[in-house]
Amino acid sequence: MTGPVSTAWRRYRSVPLIARIFAAFVLGSAAGIAFGERMTVVQPLGDLFLRLLNMLVIPIIVFTLLTGVRQLSPARLGKIGGVTVGLYAVTTTIAGLIGLAVANVLQPGRGVEFTGGEAQSQAPPSLTEVVLGIVPNNPVAAMAEGNLLATVFFVIVFGIALTYVRAQNDDLADSVDSVFEAFEVGAEAMFVVVRGVLEFGVVGVFALMAAGIGTEGVGVFSSLGELVLAVAIAVVVHIAFTYLFVLMRLVVGVSPLSFLSGAKDAMVTAFATRSSSGTLPVTIRNAEEDLRISERVYSFALPVGATANMDGAAIRQAITVVFAANVVGQPLAPTEQVLVLLVAVLISIGTAGVPGAGLVMLTVVLNQVGLPLEVVGFVAGVDPILGRIATMNNVTGDLAVSTVVGKWNDALDLDGGVWASVVDEQPASADD
Repeated sequence: MTGPVSTAWRRYRSVPLIARIFAAFVLGSAAGIAFGERMTVVQPLGDLFLRLLNMLVIPIIVFTLLTGVRQLSPARLGKIGGVTVGLYAVTTTIAGLIGLAVANVLQPGRGVEFTGGEAQSQAPPSLTEVVLGIVPNNPVAAMAEGNLLATVFFVIVFGIALTYVRAQNDDLADSVDSVFEAFEVGAEAMFVVVRGVLEFGVVGVFALMAAGIGTEGVGVFSSLGELVLAVAIAVVVHIAFTYLFVLMRLVVGVSPLSFLSGAKDAMVTAFATRSSSGTLPVTIRNAEEDLRISERVYSFALPVGATANMDGAAIRQAITVVFAANVVGQPLAPTEQVLVLLVAVLISIGTAGVPGAGLVMLTVVLNQVGLPLEVVGFVAGVDPILGRIATMNNVTGDLAVSTVVGKWNDALDLDGGVWASVVDEQPASADD
């Protein structure tokens, strides 16, 4: 009795996961269009997928960060950490500039009639509050509440302290290594769980798309089309120019198409879930198995990137503010656009890597340039698609920066994964 079922399961598993997820994305979209709100019946399956991904985030951050710190001396950690954070800051600034450039060329929102709407806003945090918020009052509470920046900060500090104890106290070195080994076992166990969650992700993505489009209608893709188009163009330009041409081709010296092949699972998952932090387990899997980035790099760079590298958010905020200024008839002066860029870059660093956070952060940027917060309600209609596009950009940037850091620290295996065929055909390019 189990023969046909077993054969069918093997055939199903033989299809690459990315193909199954993409098929689920297309079929879910089609089902939402065809059956409308009736598809909300499958929403719980999508919610379950998101809950499973979110369940993995804090354990993945704790286990992988500490495992990565184990392989680094305090001096080397400072080098890798400084380069990683510096690259994230540079790519986010470039993203904001590209967003403003596209917005000024396309001028989204001109001729659009503002119909108002209620904005759910909160008082913008001060710079002091943002900085202090990185340091948790209670590390355990920060983990329980899903405060990612605070969790990352504490785990890095704790990991550095362990490496310092190991280096300074020979009597405790073995004990410290035992602690690290326990966390390494935990990391491997989490990767097993990740594989299981990704298998369920085929069902989850179908449910998310079917229920989302079934509720919102095709209008989720068509309403406020100029804004969506501007953000999409800016993201494509940023990925093609910054990540593929500059970082992959010029800096690392590898094929941009090979990089996209290695990052595609994370990119599709990010688009489907609208969550950088929720996609983190998939991003780590791509980094390890496909892009062949050493654990001592990706275990630090990816968790930090999921919380602090928000290139897509910078693009989205910059373009949306120009759009908002146009729809209310208050075009921004060049000096105001510079302010938008600065605020968008800073705010994007503090944007939570979860669905819906972009609307909250938009209120902060609107406040800075004196635009009405009611625009948030107007933009909310296309927030799902904007969030998907921006999140895909964020996750792609995390992997691109991690690849560069791996190259610079001799922590990138160009003889395996997606790079192997390129290296075989062009052996000299690996050392360019």
